[in-house]
Order: sequence, then structure tokens, then C-alpha cells
Amino acid sequence: MKVLYYGGQKSGKSRLAEAKTLELSEEAKPYYLATYDNSYNDEEMAERIEIHKLQRQEQFHTIEESLELALVIQEKESYLIDCISMWILNTLEKPIEELFEELEALEKKEANMVFVLNNVSSGVIPFEKESRAFVDRTGIIGQKLASICDEVYEVKLGLERRLK
Repeated sequence: MKVLYYGGQKSGKSRLAEAKTLELSEEAKPYYLATYDNSYNDEEMAERIEIHKLQRQEQFHTIEESLELALVIQEKESYLIDCISMWILNTLEKPIEELFEELEALEKKEANMVFVLNNVSSGVIPFEKESRAFVDRTGIIGQKLASICDEVYEVKLGLERRLK
């Protein structure tokens, strides 16, 4: 089963995605695939990560992988991939075709995967070139990801609405 949770910052996506991953994993301890690349030395992001760690406690095994997600996915296991937005940021220099290849490799894996993606395309078009590229890629990758997922949920104010 592949599931996507999509919504704005602090909408409750991760909490709902964690619950879904635990539900799908049945009795085995699932994996939390953390995609954030801490090379930015962003203290505020480090605080957010600590909150996520406290939130999930010891319910998940943690794997940190910021680029090649399919390499760490094992068959018949369950994964929360949090978050695809950070993975997109980490791969801005790569051709988008490589990102599609990575998603196609994930699609072929016989594993439960719950993806988290930020909605960044509901505002104004950014003036800055890199920000525009990130917003555009997020929309394009989001469409591809939604097409390979069995279920897609939009999240607002901690509430989920099933789209697919």
C-alpha cells in the first residue's frame, strides 16, 4: 500500500501519516525514513526534527537518507517517508527525470510506504528563481506521487480528506 498525505505546514500531516504507517505495519516496527539533509545548519529545523522525534517516540526505526530513497526500502516492510518536500529540496540540482526514476523505483517496491508532502503551490509565484523551481517541482512530483499511491489525503487543521 502506498499513501500520500499532502497539506500545508503544521497542518497535521506527519501525525496522521505516523498513525497510518503504524496501522499498515501491523505487528512489525515500521521505519521512519527521514529525508532532511542537515548540511544547512538550520537551528530552527533542528528543533522541528526534535519535536518529530519526541512525537514518534520509539515506535519507529529511523533511517536517514536524503537522496536515494529506493536504496533503503526493503520488501515487505512499512515506511513513513517524511518528507518528500525535503527530498525535492535536496535534489534541486538533479534533472527532474532522475526524480521520476526514483519514484518509479519506489512504485515497484513491495512495501508499505506513507509519504508526506507539503502544499507550497497555493500562494503567489515566488520572485526568486530557486524558490520557483522548488514550487514547480513540488507540484510536478506531487502529481506523479499521487498517481502511484493507492490513497491520497489532503490535510488541513489536523483533519484529513481522502482525495483518492
